[in-house]
Amino acid sequence: MKFISTRGGAPALDFEEAVLAGLASDGGLYVPEELPQFSQEQISGWAALSYPELAFEIMHPFIGDAIPVDEQKRLIEETYAEFRHTAVAPLVQMDKDLWILELFHGPTLAFKDFALQFLGRLLDHILEKRGQKVVILGATSGDTGSAAIEGCRHCEHVDIFILHPHNRVSEVQRRQMTSVIEDNVFNLAIQGNFDDCQNIVKAAFADQSFLPEGRQLVAVNSINWARIMAQIVYYFYAALALGGPQRKISFAVPTGNFGDIFAGYLAQNMGLPIERLVIATNANDILHRSLSSNDYSKGELLHSLSPSMDIMISSNYERLLFDLFDRDGKRMAELMSNFNGGESIHLPEAALERARKLFSSARIDDDATIKAIAEQFDKTEYLMDPHTAIGFEAGRMAQAEVSSPMVCLSTAHPAKFAEAVERSGVDTEVALPHHLKDLMQREERFEVLENSLQSVQQSIRSSIG
Repeated sequence: MKFISTRGGAPALDFEEAVLAGLASDGGLYVPEELPQFSQEQISGWAALSYPELAFEIMHPFIGDAIPVDEQKRLIEETYAEFRHTAVAPLVQMDKDLWILELFHGPTLAFKDFALQFLGRLLDHILEKRGQKVVILGATSGDTGSAAIEGCRHCEHVDIFILHPHNRVSEVQRRQMTSVIEDNVFNLAIQGNFDDCQNIVKAAFADQSFLPEGRQLVAVNSINWARIMAQIVYYFYAALALGGPQRKISFAVPTGNFGDIFAGYLAQNMGLPIERLVIATNANDILHRSLSSNDYSKGELLHSLSPSMDIMISSNYERLLFDLFDRDGKRMAELMSNFNGGESIHLPEAALERARKLFSSARIDDDATIKAIAEQFDKTEYLMDPHTAIGFEAGRMAQAEVSSPMVCLSTAHPAKFAEAVERSGVDTEVALPHHLKDLMQREERFEVLENSLQSVQQSIRSSIG
């Protein structure tokens, strides 16, 4: 399988090359030239598979013969053996036709583990085969960083640098990153917001001349195709558990960078009968405005109780726009250049209607978030983190529009966001799981840097010699 850039100006790459490249040389994002197609009969035949077995069936067509089949299966098995629930992604029923898909049973208590624990192992395999050492550079609004560090901390061929917005992630999120004291792990706290961190990462990828000879940057953000690929799996897994593909399923997804819900869009295009995908945003609502008002424009980035979604520029939205503009790379390059220059993106009416056939959206602010946490705990004694609450509330609101079961993605453990839980007034202790019970006592190590590309480049140069 070949992978092409959304901006049409970079060469097509094979699977290994696309994983290592992350961002395309023309600034675009890699997508498959063609998606694998699964028949209803084929999907039905997967109903009895375990999560790792299903993951192999979904991901193998993308990987092909780039990695031997036995090795693919080993990497997948080792990844999900790390999860602390035998179902890996269990479903919890909240009401009639209303479900929560728990995606926080990985080692860092967030959905990012599904992709990043696999990506770390995948990179180690590829780099060992090539005899190559790389620098991973990523930006995080909270959860990506800890999952990436956990996935790569033991990789012999990787130095990993994670940028997070200083004082704009929760304490648990920060400590999960900064308490990993390994020689190849570097945490950089940037005096800015997540979009600033993300912009620095993109600029560094565009010009890698600051690196020592023989090194290259590799992305772990959701711009890396392997992350999107791994997230497709749990849409199939949830649908099969609820009677799919014989009946359609809908999903509500709390999203900031659009990667998680884009995986659902791909699942639907690969043959999974999905009736509706609900884009759930917090007050940073660029995605909601794009779908509801045809206004994809930058605004002021607000600090919220759901910091992993405090994103104003949703990188993966470009992958959907690429399809909505009929995969016209030249047009996408012009569109994104204008957007980066301050212009808004407005979809043609036909493209907007295409998007609205599958997607709907909702904006859930902090007040509505803590209200949802409190109401559901009062009704069911089920405790949600703020991101999950946003997805749940948006999914509940959208139920009237659909005839299928609504599955709301729970993207993080509530202990990661104790402030939001406390603000909701819920009378219960929010305890960290056993394997993290001493987190608040662990040594931390991180460097606070000014908000500039130069400061990050200098830090990387001095750290890796």
